[in-house]
Amino acid sequence: MSWWSDLIGNFRDEIGIDLGTANTLVYVRGRGIVLREPSVVAIDLPTGEALAVGESAKSMIGKTPGRIVAMRPLKEGVIADWEYTEVMLRYLINKATQPRKLFRLPHKVVIGIPSGITAVEKKAVVEATERTGAHPSFLIDEPMAAAIGCKMPIEDAAGNLLVDIGGGTTEVAVISLGGIVVSKSIRVAGDACDKAIMDYARRRYNLMIGERTAERIKIEVGSAHESSENLTTEMRGVDQVTGLPKVVEVTTEEIRESMWEKIEMILKAVRYTLEETPPELAADIIDQGIVLCGGGALLRDLDLLIYKDTGIVTKVADDPLSSVVLGTMRILEDFDRYKNLLARGK
Repeated sequence: MSWWSDLIGNFRDEIGIDLGTANTLVYVRGRGIVLREPSVVAIDLPTGEALAVGESAKSMIGKTPGRIVAMRPLKEGVIADWEYTEVMLRYLINKATQPRKLFRLPHKVVIGIPSGITAVEKKAVVEATERTGAHPSFLIDEPMAAAIGCKMPIEDAAGNLLVDIGGGTTEVAVISLGGIVVSKSIRVAGDACDKAIMDYARRRYNLMIGERTAERIKIEVGSAHESSENLTTEMRGVDQVTGLPKVVEVTTEEIRESMWEKIEMILKAVRYTLEETPPELAADIIDQGIVLCGGGALLRDLDLLIYKDTGIVTKVADDPLSSVVLGTMRILEDFDRYKNLLARGK
């Protein structure tokens, strides 16, 4: 790096952001991953004021009085509310960066986004980010960022298959020679599984449960394969008939059944991508295997299910929750090498 770049770097933070439906992770060059916050904003409805962002806002979900609502400004991987996405980004960037005593230049930001979003949605992400004072801001497809974060040999003339299961979207991509050859993005992932558990509780037990309870149950006893150990946990909510609090015991088998339709949609996305992959790259994937990342990769025995379904060895990334933000880290550390993979959204 030149002396000029070093000088500029002293007055400008370089930031990598995994802008996720469920969680947003922020990396600052030289300091590492500094934030892991839920993508949630708590709003005072009468005034429209944002009262809390991140973990403090998530703790309010399902517990707020009528005048306050805790909402996710991103749904299914895209911006559903531009104003509060901007509020969230400004809060997280300001929290992550160090104050300058004299002056500072606008931050340089690289943001991981779902590969399936439109040009208009990309522009919305860039504009929301740059209105926080960050400039320039660059976009990279999440599968590519995750592959870089997982240290996959994306620049080689070989096929690499990555499955990134987040909160709102599942991204399946075959990457070779620094480009995405085949990809499939579906708006089914962790949140859809949580909702499926909530629907099951209502149908099977006449029990109303919240998002956080459904997520806890999925983490504690959820699994993707029938060979998994059959665990049990308590499901607590409100009886729809009596209106009183109620507790029932549920098993791994029940939770897998409730999520199965969503899991099968992820399997179909993987199969579709493999079917569309050129034969030479498919041969490479057989040798190198499939890599799972994102929070959904932590669902027990999902790797085993995909292996049984495809016949291809499947493994979970070393740090599946951080794969995308680690990719933005490596891009910022070697910007000239990866700059051709980036877009501005304009």
